[in-house]
Amino acid sequence: MLSNIGIPGLIIVLVLALIIFGPKKLPEIGRAMGQSLKEFKRSTKGLIDDNDERDLEKEIKET
Repeated sequence: MLSNIGIPGLIIVLVLALIIFGPKKLPEIGRAMGQSLKEFKRSTKGLIDDNDERDLEKEIKET
């Protein structure tokens, strides 16, 4: 869905966000979203690492 948005659509979305939230709130919102994404990536990386460790332990026990 988002891959079909293109540059003009992205500009329209950014202008609407600027109008709705204002120039003072936009950096705060962007910073909060960035921190949320960073925390989400950290959490999912931890889950993936845990799964890899469990798979490795299974292989060791089977041999």
